[in-house]
Amino acid sequence: MDSLSVAAEESGLQDLHSIREAVDRRLGEWLPADPTNRDQVANAMRDSTLPAGKRIRPLLLVLAARGLGSSAPSLIDLGCAVEMVHASSLIIDDMPCMDDAQVRRGRPTIHRAYGEDVAVLAAIALLTKAFSLVSSLPNVSAMLRAQLVTELANAVGMQGLVHGQYKDLREGATQRSAQDIAATNDLKTGVLFGATLNMAARVAGATDSQRRTLQKFARELGQAFQLLDDLRDGAPDTGKDSLQDEGKSTLVTLLGPEAARKQLLRHIAQADASLAAVYGPDQAVSRFMHILFDQALAPH
Repeated sequence: MDSLSVAAEESGLQDLHSIREAVDRRLGEWLPADPTNRDQVANAMRDSTLPAGKRIRPLLLVLAARGLGSSAPSLIDLGCAVEMVHASSLIIDDMPCMDDAQVRRGRPTIHRAYGEDVAVLAAIALLTKAFSLVSSLPNVSAMLRAQLVTELANAVGMQGLVHGQYKDLREGATQRSAQDIAATNDLKTGVLFGATLNMAARVAGATDSQRRTLQKFARELGQAFQLLDDLRDGAPDTGKDSLQDEGKSTLVTLLGPEAARKQLLRHIAQADASLAAVYGPDQAVSRFMHILFDQALAPH
């Protein structure tokens, strides 16, 4: 059992491991390997998505929806779709024309393992697979499927990941204000969290007020995650290239590590306040969030 599952059991989230297993199993079904090894795009899609992922976004989606009273069987597939979008974004981020990363999740990046041509095709195929999955969910109304597709599309496009990556590439090496850095971080990280929580809320039939509050939580969570990623740049256990942020303007370089850590803790506190407003005290989403951050911050 991995450290995430052990920590989850200690915190009372015994079903976390079973949710993660269900997501992994379903991803394996949606992304089958090519036994002949001729379809390298299919293998690259699988290798970019299945190995070693923490499944943070699918777990958040399932826990958030269940906390709102939903037991819809579509939750696992929705989580798979979000994970495919996330995996696609990582393939693109790692490309030589982007961050030129060599290692991801402790393994060679997809463009190194399969070539840049296959990496581009795999990223596109993962996106189309995700949208196809959501648009064809069984036992979900046509109107709700359309809303879910829209949520995911908005997170990917110029309202989200694409715009965030562009801003990071074009402005990352220049002097930026804390507000400008936070705006880029929101697009790069917070918007997909926002889509994840919005999808959970829509499936669960949440009120408009609950959805708005969950969006506040998602944005605070996104800021905290990006700060954590920046603080741990160069750590030996990230599974990624070391010192990837060297020469970039981040909140850590602007504020210093200690001030950035305090800012991260403020984001977590504000995220907790939003969760409490929706779910009440001592609930699964908050405990899961604290597992993630407590583990990562412990060495610091």
